[in-house]
Amino acid sequence: MRDINDYGHYNEAWCPGCGNFDILKALKQTLAELDIPPHKAAIISGIGQAAKIPHYITANGFNGLHGRALPPAQAVKIVNPELTVIAPSGDGCMYGEGGNHFLAAIRRNVDMVALVHDNQVYGLTKGQASPTTLEGQITKTQPMGVTNAPFNPVEVAISMRANFVARSFSGNIPHLVETLKAAVKHPGFALVDVFQPCVSFNKVNTFGWYKKRCYELGEEHDSTNWDAAIQKANEFGDKIPIGVLFTNNRPAYGGHLPKELVYPLGTEKVDSIAFKKVVKKYC
Repeated sequence: MRDINDYGHYNEAWCPGCGNFDILKALKQTLAELDIPPHKAAIISGIGQAAKIPHYITANGFNGLHGRALPPAQAVKIVNPELTVIAPSGDGCMYGEGGNHFLAAIRRNVDMVALVHDNQVYGLTKGQASPTTLEGQITKTQPMGVTNAPFNPVEVAISMRANFVARSFSGNIPHLVETLKAAVKHPGFALVDVFQPCVSFNKVNTFGWYKKRCYELGEEHDSTNWDAAIQKANEFGDKIPIGVLFTNNRPAYGGHLPKELVYPLGTEKVDSIAFKKVVKKYC
């Protein structure tokens, strides 16, 4: 196990009480307990409050475009399979602007973790409804209440038989750490949807709201049972299950290729003669 201090200390620009602090702490603790050194981790994000995480952790990092966390994250893992790739971004970035990439990532099944900070609102742009905002909830841009039905990310991921689908809560750091560790260890694409309070712009889904409703799944839940997983994914209201909802064993991207073709391109030596030939074609 590594020292959590290996992943650095920074001045985070989040509101006091924001769930992002706990998620960042859990992420660092996960890497430490899995003994993953900073240079072997890649933290790839889009845009948003959650997407600031690459700035606040000592590791390989990339801050991309809004809704575009998953394409570069998958590319990084494909080019260098030796890296542990985690993509933290918000529910708006991942499920709204990035919804199409979310679906494609499940199908492609690259070995990586999508860590979604789900506060059920757009926090960076001051409180508009996000894809997961509850129907009827009043926001600054929906003063008469949200009319769209909320997007259920875990149900969608399970329906597509993603390799790993889980939910957790930022207010339960030990549970989140264990969930993230399981996600990293499981081959293929993993979704970890994390409930977190937005203290400034979501006065409905507060820390207390989640704390009262979230309960941990017990050992009786069989994550390989698709029907049971779908049922738990739709349990949302007075009680909300957190934990590993579904696991699948579809081979991760690249698993169909010969082993000699799957290697980190970044560590290969450059063939200078071949490189010069290519360059001369454009001279």
